[in-house]
Amino acid sequence: MSDIIRIKRGLDIRLLGKAEKVFGQPETPELFAVRPTEFPGLVPKLAVKPGDKVKAGTPLFYDKYRTDVKFVSPVSGEVQVVNRGERRRILEVVVKSDNANSAEDFGTINVASAKREEIIEKLLASGLWPFVKQRPYNVIANPSDTPKAIFVSAFDSSPLAPDYDFIVEGQEKEFQAGIEALSKLTEGSVNIGVNNEAASKVFTSVKGAKVTAFEGPHPAGNVGVQIHHVSPINKGEVVWTVQPQEVISIGKLVLEGVYDASRVIALTGSELDKTCYIKTKVGANIKNYVDGNVKEGNLRYISGNVLTGENIGADGYLGSYASQITVIPEGDVAEFMGWAAPGLNKFSVSRTFFTWLCGKKEFQLNANLNGGRRAIIMSGQYDKVLPMDILPEFLLKAILTEDIDKMEQLGIYELAEEDLALCEFVCTSKTEVQKILRQGIDLMIKEMS
Repeated sequence: MSDIIRIKRGLDIRLLGKAEKVFGQPETPELFAVRPTEFPGLVPKLAVKPGDKVKAGTPLFYDKYRTDVKFVSPVSGEVQVVNRGERRRILEVVVKSDNANSAEDFGTINVASAKREEIIEKLLASGLWPFVKQRPYNVIANPSDTPKAIFVSAFDSSPLAPDYDFIVEGQEKEFQAGIEALSKLTEGSVNIGVNNEAASKVFTSVKGAKVTAFEGPHPAGNVGVQIHHVSPINKGEVVWTVQPQEVISIGKLVLEGVYDASRVIALTGSELDKTCYIKTKVGANIKNYVDGNVKEGNLRYISGNVLTGENIGADGYLGSYASQITVIPEGDVAEFMGWAAPGLNKFSVSRTFFTWLCGKKEFQLNANLNGGRRAIIMSGQYDKVLPMDILPEFLLKAILTEDIDKMEQLGIYELAEEDLALCEFVCTSKTEVQKILRQGIDLMIKEMS
């Protein structure tokens, strides 16, 4: 390992409920869903109807404007229902599993001799392509582009994040095959970011990739932060990103010729009686994972982490890009004295409460906003938690005024919502920072199209 990059700005939010490194064995879910709403910029067209039989890897829908980008069933079974929203917008396609685990055969590949076009064609056909994302804009990568580099963040620094070393252990062969396949897709290097403080053995032994160690508080594990410090994105450049478990799925495709939607997820949060890791598949219904394993009260069930995850309810579905489920209190019960209380059990960024003296103390936080949204205050708070050479407050103002030139100059090409999630958490004005950034990204995409 040649490079170590130390991140100084950021914030670790210490929450109760980190997953124990044991595997739980809940009953296998019956229902799985793939949701077009998880993929920004996608206009879906259905390829199935309720009652159709499908295998793992059978297309459920595809992109109207890029028909070769397919979204496939994670399991074999029968299409149960297609749920729609306003103007018949497709919200989710639900498949009822038959537990047969039958899968489409896409054929194996000899990566060493395979051409770039052959690997891309295989990823498109199998439905794995949507897991290859691009910066700028944090959308599904364009297969016709050639990225200057591909990045894989091998650790997650967000609250209660899963341990990827624990998840990937035993699947080193598939991960290596996935890295070799990805290396064929770029003229540059495949970059793996590891946690310098965790002494990773799984990822540092990977061949054919450049490994860079990072240390420091969250968001050191964000792939956007790693790109910024290793190979910043300039106008006209494209970088692709893939998550570690998706690299394993690519490896299984080239080695076995099947689409494997298997995932290991962390079951986390202060409101769970037992935290653990679970072997499941993309889009699984979480009901079996939380029933009988949560405390009483009004709870929020999140697909992902508390900063960037989605509120899916107790009967929702695991997100396509999610590696954890988090359960926390909703926070709708009024507190005695509110902010005027001593706050001996409250986490404070600004040292308002004396708990900042408690070192590694873990906290039970809820989803309460604790106040209303107000006008943006230029306080400099964002700069303290964003370890990038970007002026986030000025960028947000440029987005709100739709100043395209300023947005480019202020670094919108390098950012995704997750990179500004901490800014939203510490914001005194309670500004919807991630939502505003997505509006700016959508505006940029529209301007460039």
